[in-house]
Amino acid sequence: MNLPNALTVIRILLIPLFLYKVLQGSYGFAFWVFLGAVITDGLDGFIAKVWNMQTRLGTFLDPMADKLLITTSYVSLAILKIVPLWLSIAVISRDIIIVSGSVTVYHLTGYLDIKPRMVSKATTFFQFLTIVWALLIGAGVAKKIPSLLPYFNPLALITGLLTVISGVVYILAGFRSLEE
Repeated sequence: MNLPNALTVIRILLIPLFLYKVLQGSYGFAFWVFLGAVITDGLDGFIAKVWNMQTRLGTFLDPMADKLLITTSYVSLAILKIVPLWLSIAVISRDIIIVSGSVTVYHLTGYLDIKPRMVSKATTFFQFLTIVWALLIGAGVAKKIPSLLPYFNPLALITGLLTVISGVVYILAGFRSLEE
């Protein structure tokens, strides 16, 4: 196992701790755990590309770790009414559709080549940013910095819009792949 894959495994192992702290109401602690997970996400990709350490395992593990972290975050924060339910449904539905579509394309063609698109990277960034913002609000930072609060709803709307757009982009790419 190389360093990027080890960082991805660490990210996966941080998910239960994050969930435990969120459900305990320790949003400040959960914020730092989530931030650590996000940093390992950036680091593993950077190291893999710069030092040519990309592996087949990493191309599977990295997106899986992202999906697990995002799904866990949105489900738990929606249950606690910190993130809007509609946004959590959009985020999780998009991921289910992408994974189901990928499995279908692979099953029908025997080939799967998913290339991350710019809209997908922007979507992931905004999904992570929304969780960070929600955790800061949950931790009471909005009471100390009240200017944070009014920007959460527009951020959630942008995240939702990007989530839907990137989902449509992947659906269209899947159909194109099947037609070829």
